[in-house]
Amino acid sequence: MFDEAFAEAQPYDVLDATKLIPEEDVPVRLIGTLTLNRNVDNFFAETEQVAFLPSNVPPGIDFSNDPLLQGRLFSYLDTQNSRLGTTNFHQIPVNAPRCPFGNFQRDGKMQTMVPKGRANYEPNSLAAHGEEGGPRESPDVGFVTANAATGPEESGDKLRVRAETFADHYSQARLFYRSQTISEQAHIASSFVFELSKVAQLDQVPGRMVANLRNVDEDLASRVADGLAIDLPKKTPAAKEPIDMPPSDALSIHKNMLATLEGRKVGILIADGSDADELAAIVTAVEKAKGKAVIVAPKVGGAKLSNGKQQKADGQLAGSPSQIFDAVAIIVSQEGCATLLNEGAAVEFVMNAFGHLKAIGANETAQPLLDKAGVVPDAGVTGVDAAFVKAAALRFYDREPSLRMLA
Repeated sequence: MFDEAFAEAQPYDVLDATKLIPEEDVPVRLIGTLTLNRNVDNFFAETEQVAFLPSNVPPGIDFSNDPLLQGRLFSYLDTQNSRLGTTNFHQIPVNAPRCPFGNFQRDGKMQTMVPKGRANYEPNSLAAHGEEGGPRESPDVGFVTANAATGPEESGDKLRVRAETFADHYSQARLFYRSQTISEQAHIASSFVFELSKVAQLDQVPGRMVANLRNVDEDLASRVADGLAIDLPKKTPAAKEPIDMPPSDALSIHKNMLATLEGRKVGILIADGSDADELAAIVTAVEKAKGKAVIVAPKVGGAKLSNGKQQKADGQLAGSPSQIFDAVAIIVSQEGCATLLNEGAAVEFVMNAFGHLKAIGANETAQPLLDKAGVVPDAGVTGVDAAFVKAAALRFYDREPSLRMLA
């Protein structure tokens, strides 16, 4: 939450939906907990018929001059009327208010209430003549429109025009890019290269895009131009000269990642002959770290372990790729490894985990499989011991430049 004084002090317009307010300036506050405690009983009745309207607000909250909000105050009502076929969609149980309410929406399709009296307007004098007068405004508990101006110079008609402050198109893009880690910046630049490489008119659109990027960050523009193998174009004139804003760590995913296995999944690949003790130890270690161990085998019925017992799998190898796990462990016997070397899904399981910068724990007899998958030793490649559980909570971004060409 912030007040008008804060909004006026910012170098951007807080009503511009393309702008964000850095968390360092206005920290995120926990205002409540939304608990999802069950699935709906009927998907159509309780999900498909939900009608969200930003115009439905309780007393004490009113609408700002945000142009996006102002437009949606009208359009959402029309949308729900079109979707649900009636202006009385607020009477559908999933949309019905839980507190008493009153309005003069008397008729229309699917009217399920029975309004009394002949008045469909207010104020009226019918109550003074012994008739039902209908609902009345309540200045004490009803909705009251705020009459305070949202700015010192606010007067006259509201027009469909943007404030001059909306013309700053680049400052916050610069803030975002410069708030990222080196790895994240490489991903952003590479994403631009990937998408612009699919544009047919290489001499038209990509160059204009890079010309815009020069207003964001010269390094970003140069990397994208180099990735496209085009000359760095002349900078596009900015409608409003961008400014440098302090970097915001809250905008970086990598800077806010938690080094924990809690709530994460570890895929453990096994085959016939896998060491039962090693498997039990790694499963126990993962669960102790509050992670979830998921056993993967070539056949969903499982594999026969070194102790002669059949270990049921949680997923079949072909349908449980390493992309769905946060880290992987490979526990196989020499014979089991030899079998998996001829199984494309097993090679891809290891190769993709390495390519997605995940931790890989493997016993000694799994080394041939790692070699075939192109796994190179680094801090994220461990044995199936305590070191793996520690590594499994991380991603290893230093590995990436050796795996793929980054912008």
